[in-house]
Amino acid sequence: MNKVILLGKLTRDPEVRHTPNNSAVGQFSVAINRKWRDKSGQMQEEVTFVDCEAWGKTAENIAKFFSKGKTIIIEGRLKLDQWEDKQSGSKRSKLKVVVELFYFADDRREDSVSEPKARTAVRSDDTNGGGDDEIPF
Repeated sequence: MNKVILLGKLTRDPEVRHTPNNSAVGQFSVAINRKWRDKSGQMQEEVTFVDCEAWGKTAENIAKFFSKGKTIIIEGRLKLDQWEDKQSGSKRSKLKVVVELFYFADDRREDSVSEPKARTAVRSDDTNGGGDDEIPF
């Protein structure tokens, strides 16, 4: 099974381009913070940056409703891209998340330690551009 669920903030505005057959593809990055107390009781924090890719209406909706700094919850799958560098000839690779479902997160609770509440889920196969079902979280 290849499934990833992430909650984080967009590090930049989503960028949407179109393939030659006019399919939308969106690229964005999410910053995920992890906070914990070490053995001495001091608060520690680490940030992980994850590149994400969305297709079709999902890409268009993320670009429409999200911008840098907004909190998003995404579900998707890991994808490893591999290529050969044209200049050096060395092999390169990059791990990213292909978004299959995203949620609007409630930014009002950002200061609390608990996770934001999901309000609306949107599936990547959603042809009308949005889901109206409430998702309990």
